[in-house]
Parts: sequence; structure tokens; C-alpha cells
Amino acid sequence: MVTLVTGVSGFVGSAVARRLITDGHDVRAMVRAGSDRSNLEGLNVEVVEADLTQPTSLAAALKGCKSLFHVAADYRLWTRDPQSMFAVNIDGTRTIFLEAAEAGVDRMVYTSSVATLGLLPNGADGDETTSVSFTDMIGPYKQSKFLAEEEVRRMVRKQGFPIVIVNPAAPVGPGDIKPTPTGRMIAEAAAGRMPAYVDTGLNVVHVDDVAEGHLLAFQKGEVGERYILGGDNMTLAEILGVIAELTGRKPPRFRIPHNLVLPIAALAEAWSSLTNGGEPFVTLDGIRMAKKKMFFTSAKAERDLGYQPRPATEALRDAVEWFKQTGIGQ
Repeated sequence: MVTLVTGVSGFVGSAVARRLITDGHDVRAMVRAGSDRSNLEGLNVEVVEADLTQPTSLAAALKGCKSLFHVAADYRLWTRDPQSMFAVNIDGTRTIFLEAAEAGVDRMVYTSSVATLGLLPNGADGDETTSVSFTDMIGPYKQSKFLAEEEVRRMVRKQGFPIVIVNPAAPVGPGDIKPTPTGRMIAEAAAGRMPAYVDTGLNVVHVDDVAEGHLLAFQKGEVGERYILGGDNMTLAEILGVIAELTGRKPPRFRIPHNLVLPIAALAEAWSSLTNGGEPFVTLDGIRMAKKKMFFTSAKAERDLGYQPRPATEALRDAVEWFKQTGIGQ
């Protein structure tokens, strides 16, 4: 079975590709021209160059495929050009599923995010049915993923596309070459550069468990349904405490109020804009999102798919070790 995986040079996409290979899939790895392909080293995949914003390239990449894992996304908490993010995350998602249907692909998995889901007060666990609307989405990343998932659900409902949706939480572990915002935080903490923290929380999950969840959704998921692929809910203080223990450092003791960090984030964004720099370590949208704990339950995936994530402490251990070995963020 030839299976196309988008975003395969990235963190989650490469983990999904590795898991599919062990399951016997003939993986066709879709990458953009000029992308970093270090995560593909040693993988038995057929590499094809294509771009979500170029439909003709997608048609060629999908030729002969029977299944599709659309993992690719523009994942940043800050961008100078929100429309480019919307073009990839919304328009690109629509286009690749249209092209996949045209090519006769009969099973598709879409990688959404818990960023599209509702959050409950007081840190209670949200699930796939927690009430949410577009107005709850902070920043272009969450907005674009929310609208993209709405488009996917519409294609299932109106056009009968065979798509299963997965919503990963905060994946951590080996292969985070960019790194992701969560990975940057882990690398900074491991290097002793996080003297303080804000009161927030994440659902931390090993990237390999997210990959396993993708395969389970492909095998057992119901078309049109969505499944949270998470691990353990942890406050940021707990996460930093585990990292401190793993690295032999003292955990940060000072908690900074969110509103005190907002001016710092504004200055960091302004500096990045003025200097044409990359994404600042702290962003306005990131701090606004941190005002609520992103806690979720994976009970549905555990019940319906047989999903069984490992403890988040193991995910953090593997992430810290990988960052140490590669020197990223050190």
C-alpha cells in the first residue's frame, strides 16, 4: 500500500512515517524543495517534492496512493504574514484532500490540534465535545487550524470524503529539529535559561505515541470523528521540575504574573520585526493562551482506538536527551 505523508520532514510527520514503515506501509514522503531532510535519514521512503499551495504538484505526489496522512502545517505562534499561514493551513488542507479524492485515495487521516478545541475553567479536562467557537481562537495559528478542521468536517459531511481527524496535544521527544514552541521551552529549561515561569499547563505526550495514535486512527477510527492524542496534564511548574531533575539543576522558584510578561512579549515581537529576526521566544499570543491551562483527556481514543500513551515524564526525558545529543538549544 502506497501511503503519502505530508510534513514528513517535520517533528510529528517523521514520527508518523517511521511508525507506518514498521506497519508495512510503502511511504511516499512529501517535502518542499529546500526543506531540511535530516529527519528522513535512514528511513526507507520515496521522497517527492510538492507544495500545498501548488495543486499540480499535489496531484503528482498522490498518483497511485491508496492512503493519505496530512500532517503538514505552518506551526508558529508568531508570524509577520498571517495570510501565508492561512494559505497553507486552510487552503492547502482543502486542496490536498480534493486532490486525494480525485486520485482515488480511500482512507485519509488529518492531523489537527488540541488548539482547535474548547478549554474548561479551573483547568478541568476538555474533550472532543467541549464547546468552542472561532472567537475563542487566539492568534493566526489557532484560527487557521480551527477553520481548516471545520473545512475537513464539511468535506466529510457534504462530499463524503473518508477522513478521520486526530488532535495531538503537546508532543515532545526526539526529532524536534525546528524546534516547536514546546520544544524550545524544554531546550531552554534544560540549558538553565528559564529562571521563572507563568501559571499555565499543557497536556504532554511522547511524539511516538502521537504517531501510534495516527496509525490507530487509520486502522480503527470512524470517518468524520476526531480523537485527542494526548498524554499527561502537567502545570508548567511540574514540567520544569521534571526537566530540572533530569539535568541536575534547580527548578525555577519565581512565578511571574501573565500581565507582567505581556510588555516583554510586545518588545520581543517588535525587536524581531525591526531586525527581521525569527519567532521570538515569548510572544503575545503565547502569553494570552497561557492564561488558560490546556488540559485534555484522551479517553475517547483510549476507548475506541486502544490508544495507550506512556507517562509524560518519559517523553520529557527523551526530549531532554535528544536536545543534549544534537546540541539544539544548548
